[in-house]
Amino acid sequence: MNAAPPYRADIDGLRAVAVLAVLAFHAAPALLPGGFAGVDLFFVISGFLITGVLADALAQDRFSLAAFYQRRITRLLPAYGVVSLAVLAAASYLLIPNDYLFYTTSLAASWAFASNLFFSLSSWGYFGQRSEEFPLLHTWSLAVEEQFYFLFPLLLLLLHRAAPRRTPAALAALAVAALAWSEWHTGPVASYFLLSCRAHELLMGALAAYAVRWRRPA
Repeated sequence: MNAAPPYRADIDGLRAVAVLAVLAFHAAPALLPGGFAGVDLFFVISGFLITGVLADALAQDRFSLAAFYQRRITRLLPAYGVVSLAVLAAASYLLIPNDYLFYTTSLAASWAFASNLFFSLSSWGYFGQRSEEFPLLHTWSLAVEEQFYFLFPLLLLLLHRAAPRRTPAALAALAVAALAWSEWHTGPVASYFLLSCRAHELLMGALAAYAVRWRRPA
């Protein structure tokens, strides 16, 4: 089993700062022009928490992919199911046929945890033209996290079995490579939406989790 981490009030506080920053940016951009950076902070927090759970489970030889994925599903899908149904009901009433077709396609992409891919290919970017008309645009970040949750446990398991003491160094190298890729090999839309261009933020959180483990008393 992969036990839930102990409650961290400081992490919840950081989450609140991240969410409030994003909300303030959307409500009044002039009030907090850089508020969208709350999403970056949220990715770092996610990497930190998930890595802490996985690293502890691996160290104690109780790692279970099935248990990990079950926890992710039960934590995220019920709430997202409610949101999807509520937005679908509103969209069915408010949108014209062409916009409704676009919306239902984005809905299918979001349930496949691929809405970041969908919006990277079919929009002008998160801050682009008509972005306010895409009801599920915000699900791009959920898709990034779910893709990370799917791939990262497998990567960490392989690293743990191959060279456990070198795992942090390997993650640091991947973080640097991901940052370089996002800066020099992708356009602005792709670098905003895609996991490959956000991986360095999640991996920064993962490295922070390993740093905390090193500081634990023996």
